[in-house]
Amino acid sequence: MKRKTKIWLIAGAAVVAVAVTGAFAFSDSYLGNNIDIEEVLPAAAATASPAASGGSPSASPEAAGESVAGEQLNGNWSIADSSKVYFSVTTSRETVNFVDEAVSGSWTVDVDDPSKMQAEGRIEMASVDSGNGQRDGHVKGEEFFNVAEFPQAAFKASSIEGLPQEWTEGQTYDFKIAGALTVRGIEKEVEFASRSAYQDGQLLLSGTTTVTFADFGMKNPHNVVLDTENDIGVRLELVLTK
Repeated sequence: MKRKTKIWLIAGAAVVAVAVTGAFAFSDSYLGNNIDIEEVLPAAAATASPAASGGSPSASPEAAGESVAGEQLNGNWSIADSSKVYFSVTTSRETVNFVDEAVSGSWTVDVDDPSKMQAEGRIEMASVDSGNGQRDGHVKGEEFFNVAEFPQAAFKASSIEGLPQEWTEGQTYDFKIAGALTVRGIEKEVEFASRSAYQDGQLLLSGTTTVTFADFGMKNPHNVVLDTENDIGVRLELVLTK
């Protein structure tokens, strides 16, 4: 009797081991990160902090470019096709990135009167891509983004603060964009910590904020092997043209 009990215990342990190993293998395939974030701002550009310097560039003479006239900056800018929006979630093993390249929108710039600045953008949620078709199909389903009912996510700025009046070509400036982010038909007030530069006739904008699954009526996914944090990182990497 003891021998049979021991055999059953060994067999049970083997089944558990196989199940756990299989879960790890499945999770590795299903949750592994396949997307690298591509930044639009020049890596070597110095950053000027308006709060610290009154909006004056802090670049060294070697890094400074030509002054940018107000008429070059002011006006209506459109988000170009090369723009991307990223979502990032962190599991107990790693951070997984999603990218959406179906981005559209505009930014009305007035460096002389920030109260006149306006910005809005949209992404097509069906274009969210993590490099894993099975995972992408899952996050686009009813449990998460529910793309069939809510095909777009949108952002509309309420204020843009911190940009200086005088710019230098290739110089990066820190500023803030506050506004409403709408996902799954639910609106959430957010603030993007942002940076922007004027280079080669384009405005380059990078911005980050953090929201949660709960903010938009979702539950963060988890299983017996991996947990996912409730936070979702949102990152804008935008190229704008006149």
